Amino acid sequence: MKIVNWKLVDKMAFYLKAKKLNIETGDYPEVLLHEKEALNFGIHAGDKIGLSWYRQKKIFAVVNTAEKEIKPGQIGLFEEIWKKYPCRQKEIIEVAMVERPLSVHAIDKKLTGGKLNYAEIYSVINDIVKRKLGAVELAYFVASSFAKPYTLDELYYLTKAIADTGEKLVLPHRIIVDKHSVGGLAGNRTTMIAIPIIAAFGLYIPKTSSRAITSPAGTADTMEVLAPVSFSMRKIKEMVLKNKSCLIWGGGLSIAPADDLIIKVTRPLSLEPYDKMIVSIMAKKVAMGVKYLVIDMPVGPKTKIKTLKIANEIENKFLHLGKRFDIKIEVVKIPAKEPVGKGIGPALEARDVLRVLQRKHKRPLDLENKTLILAGKLLELAGQVQRGKGKAAATEILESGKAWKKMQAIIKSQGGNPNIDANSVTLGGEYFRVSSQKTGRVTAVDNRALDEIARTLGAPVEKMAGIYLHRRIGQRVKKGDKLFTFYAQNKDRIELAKKAIEKIEIYSIN
Repeated sequence: MKIVNWKLVDKMAFYLKAKKLNIETGDYPEVLLHEKEALNFGIHAGDKIGLSWYRQKKIFAVVNTAEKEIKPGQIGLFEEIWKKYPCRQKEIIEVAMVERPLSVHAIDKKLTGGKLNYAEIYSVINDIVKRKLGAVELAYFVASSFAKPYTLDELYYLTKAIADTGEKLVLPHRIIVDKHSVGGLAGNRTTMIAIPIIAAFGLYIPKTSSRAITSPAGTADTMEVLAPVSFSMRKIKEMVLKNKSCLIWGGGLSIAPADDLIIKVTRPLSLEPYDKMIVSIMAKKVAMGVKYLVIDMPVGPKTKIKTLKIANEIENKFLHLGKRFDIKIEVVKIPAKEPVGKGIGPALEARDVLRVLQRKHKRPLDLENKTLILAGKLLELAGQVQRGKGKAAATEILESGKAWKKMQAIIKSQGGNPNIDANSVTLGGEYFRVSSQKTGRVTAVDNRALDEIARTLGAPVEKMAGIYLHRRIGQRVKKGDKLFTFYAQNKDRIELAKKAIEKIEIYSIN
C-alpha cells in the first residue's frame, strides 16, 4: 500500500489532527478532508497528498471530501492507513501536496489524442502495479483507448510494459504453446479440452486464464469447479514440468499484474475495448514464454466480435504483435450464431467438458468438434504434424482416453478430485424448465440474452448457477417441448430469471 518516489510540490505544508475512521476502502490508501477546508488549501477529491507524523516518514494517499463526517482541522484516516502505519487519535499530521506524476500526464496526453512513447506507457503501467494510480485514473486510462485507438507501436509498448512489470515463467530449452479464445460466446469451453489433448501429445502448454468479465463463466471460473486455480509461480513450474500443463487463474499470480487491476475497473462496466483485449491476451503470452499460439475468434452479431471486418482488423494486430515478440500466431475466425456446448455457467460448462473428455453419450458434439479443429491447428502450427493432419491427431488422443488421463493428472496436481464423474457435478439446488409456447423450428439463439439471464441466475459468482440448453438452431420443436432449464442457488434467483424472459427472448421459433 505504501507509495514511494512521488514528487512533492514546492509549497508549504499544513497540519491537521488525525481522526481514525473504522472504514475500509480497498486497495488504495485514502484520507478524508472537510470539503470547504480542502478547497481553501486548493485540494480536490482525487488529488494525492503526502502524509507524515512523529513516528512515520512520508506515505501518500488519495483525498476524499465530505461535509459531515469530518470537521475542519481534522484528517480522516481510513483503516488501511492507521492499521498498517500506527497512528494515535488526534496525532498531528503534516500534509503536503503531490506533483502529478508522468503517468497522469501520459493519460491526459492520450485522452487528448496524443501518441505515447514507451517511457510514458511504462510509467502508467508501473504506477498501476505499484498502486500509485487510483480507480479514477485507471478508469480514464481504460477510456483513453476509446478517445483515440492505440497505434501499433503503442500496442507493442503497452504489451511489453504489462509483461515486464510482472513475473515470467521461464522454462529453458522447452517450447511453450497455447490456445486462447477472445471470449464473447456463451459456452465455448474448448480450452479445457484442448489443453489436455495438446499436453498428452507431448507439448508444454501452461494455461493462465482470466475470470469472466462480460460473460457468465470464464475458463478460470469453470476450472475452479474441478480444482483450485490460484498458485505461486514455484508451484506452477512444478506442475508444468510434471504434467506439461496447468489450468490456472492468472490473477492469482504477479503475471501481468497491471492487467488484472485494469480488469477490476472494466468488469463493473462490462467493458472490454478491443485494443485492451489484444494487449491483455498478448502480455500474458509473452510473460508465459509462448512461441506458438492459436486464437479462437468467434464472429457474430451477438458476440464480442460482431463483424468479419472487425475480426480482420483485430487479427492483423495480433499478427503484428506476434512478429515483434517472435510468437507464431494463427487466428481461427469462426461464424458464431449460437452457443457452443449445452451448458452456460461454471458448473454446467465443467460438466460439458468432462462429458467430452470422458466420452459420455450425452456429450455436446459441437463443443467436441470445435475443440478438435483448434487443437489440430495448434499441432500443425507448432510443426508437430503435417498441414491437414492436425484434427485427426487430436481426435486419436481424445478417443483413446489419453486426454482424460492427462486432465486427471492436472486436476490432481491442482488439488481436485481426479476421479470426478461428469454426471456427478453438482448443479444449483433450484431449477425451472422453460417450454416452447408454439410449434416450429428454432431459427436463432440470442447469445447476449443468455449471458444476461445466466448472470441474473447468479453466474459466475455462484458456480452452480446457469442455463442448460435443450434445443439448437435448426431443430423442430412442438408446443410444450423443453427449450432450456434454469439453475440457481435459491428461488429468488429463479424468479428474477423468469421475470427477465417475459421481455427477453432467448430462442426465436418460426
